[in-house]
Amino acid sequence: MKRFLARFVACMAILLLVGGCGSPAKDDTKVRVGALKGPTSIGLVKLIHEQNDSNYEFRMETQADVLISAVASAEVDIALIPANVASVLYKKTNGGIAVIDINTLGVLYMVSGDDSISSFADLEGKTVYTTGAGTTPEYVLRYLLKANGLEDKVTIEFKSEATEVAATLAAEPSAVGMLPQPFVIAALSQNESLSIVLDMTKEWNALNNGSSLLTGVTVVRKEFLKEHEEAVRNFVKDHADSVNFVNSDTETAAQYTVDAGIIEKAPVAQKAIPFCNIVCLTGEEMKSALSGYLQVLYDADPSSVGGEMPADDFYSDMGVK
Repeated sequence: MKRFLARFVACMAILLLVGGCGSPAKDDTKVRVGALKGPTSIGLVKLIHEQNDSNYEFRMETQADVLISAVASAEVDIALIPANVASVLYKKTNGGIAVIDINTLGVLYMVSGDDSISSFADLEGKTVYTTGAGTTPEYVLRYLLKANGLEDKVTIEFKSEATEVAATLAAEPSAVGMLPQPFVIAALSQNESLSIVLDMTKEWNALNNGSSLLTGVTVVRKEFLKEHEEAVRNFVKDHADSVNFVNSDTETAAQYTVDAGIIEKAPVAQKAIPFCNIVCLTGEEMKSALSGYLQVLYDADPSSVGGEMPADDFYSDMGVK
């Protein structure tokens, strides 16, 4: 009887402290989220807009290596990064990160004022200006050039930001630039002589390699996941909700995109969002799409994914249930 009373009193004490006997307290940990300025972060804009009333803290970067360093040094807990970079980071951290969702599918396009370009063959002898050295844009471009027999016949010149590529095209409309949405729409709206000459997703699919072209994924530090699984699951649910909002209310989402500093003008953002392929794919759907994409890159250049394909623990099932 005394033991029963002692347990009852202990349980009541816990009830008063956490609101339920034997139930864990809600994880209110501040989740630090890092993202690259561009299409991979547009799906977050609802969360960014509401961050003052949430447990999320966001930082936006223009360089992938800065964000990678922040993940490796535990300055951020969750990061939205290029798909192949996630595999490289997994290798560099000895399996210390895991993918929790795919956030963006194909968003890359070739833009130019040179209307003679209608196929990859027409790029021979030209210079292509792009961003993303060492990330998805570079490896997608190199893969497609090689597949089309142009590996050594096209010069690639890298810029640090998409706005620099757009500026180059504005100064020299006959130049060729590879840009992601929403920067494609921004460049076209600022210069009527420019147009989309090649859709990289269509070019990828035309090769019939059995994979889908991906742009970005969301990763979490496994140490953080182990300690705060509930917070990570909540983030994935909130991310999915934000993605649904962006795709259904493009007008409001466009303004949030401007407020977040991702793009300057709301009308441009609103036009671009439907072409950004913003998603939140989880579970087996995520694993199948991502592993297929990485396998194509690995077969073309193993270094593009860190030298070897990631193991199964690279894929974390944080599916929205």
